[in-house]
Amino acid sequence: MKDIVEIRWHGRGGQGAKTASLLLADAAFNTGKFVQGFPEYGPERMGAPITAYNRISSERSTVHSNIYFPDY
Repeated sequence: MKDIVEIRWHGRGGQGAKTASLLLADAAFNTGKFVQGFPEYGPERMGAPITAYNRISSERSTVHSNIYFPDY
């Protein structure tokens, strides 16, 4: 899986980090890539810290964990 691109988004609840992550995943999927797009957050409230993740590759990914060393 050399061609995998990993992206980590940081934001606050209500700023759109989760939405941006899911939109990027949708756009990559529409170009024929395999994608993962998922958020991680604590209590759901405005202003709380949020981290969202994307994995984009041309092969199916079997990794389902957070991204600790992202490309972007």
